[in-house]
Amino acid sequence: MIPLPTGLVLRVIIGAVLAGFTCSMMGTFVVQMDISSIGFSMAHAAFAGAALGLLLSVEPLLTAVGFAVLVAILLGPVSEKARLSPGVITGVSFSVTMALGFIFINLHPGPAETGAALSILWGSVFALTWHDLILLFLLSIGIVIIIGLFKKEFMAIIFDRKMAKASGISTRPFYFTILFLTGLTVAFSLKFVGGLLVYALIVNTAASANQYTYDIKEVFILSPIIGVICTLLGVWISLQFGFPVGTSIVIVTAVVFVFSVVFSKKRKKGKGLLDISGRSGEYGNRK
Repeated sequence: MIPLPTGLVLRVIIGAVLAGFTCSMMGTFVVQMDISSIGFSMAHAAFAGAALGLLLSVEPLLTAVGFAVLVAILLGPVSEKARLSPGVITGVSFSVTMALGFIFINLHPGPAETGAALSILWGSVFALTWHDLILLFLLSIGIVIIIGLFKKEFMAIIFDRKMAKASGISTRPFYFTILFLTGLTVAFSLKFVGGLLVYALIVNTAASANQYTYDIKEVFILSPIIGVICTLLGVWISLQFGFPVGTSIVIVTAVVFVFSVVFSKKRKKGKGLLDISGRSGEYGNRK
């Protein structure tokens, strides 16, 4: 096991809890609304932004947030005004940001910068600062407050956005809020989990929670619990065997997801094939 100073261990534990909580909370929206590809695009956009920040000697978090928010804007207001499918925007932004990210990394002049770039790719327990943790904490509090204030609206949109709109709910602001918060979550978790892997933490934990219950309220409780446990276990594996922390976390979430599918109560009830959102094939076809 890698020996670490007490202060660093404390930062890592707090970071694991906060990253697991925020990613899993937003993952519930992403999985339930079947917009997983959007999470992928934001993760890679944030990675490209952070790589640009390193190249320009600018705080990577700022550029990561900028790129993630830009993709959120493209997927939200811009795609609607241009009448383009979010899938088209997602496909284009995914490939472009990945290409830009690797170009920025390739332009880094020295080994120190290359090491920093690799930590953005795979995550690093050494990259977290107290400033990063404060931002993650504020974001997690903000997410809880926003969901608490507009619980009915968010639940209606998750169930069926068109039906929510027909019932008089102005769905656009809430949908854009989900995109914006997802972008911030990705950017703020980047240093810890890694740009190529953070989307797996977002999707896998929420998808695992969905295998156990049909009640969305219970999913919002269960998903963060699974997320926090997975990140803590991933950190322990990383420190124990010297693996990149992001890789370890993703492996744990993948194992938990497989376990959840195999022992899913829904699957045992025989209600059809389940997608990652936990809906049965029969339900999905009706929708």
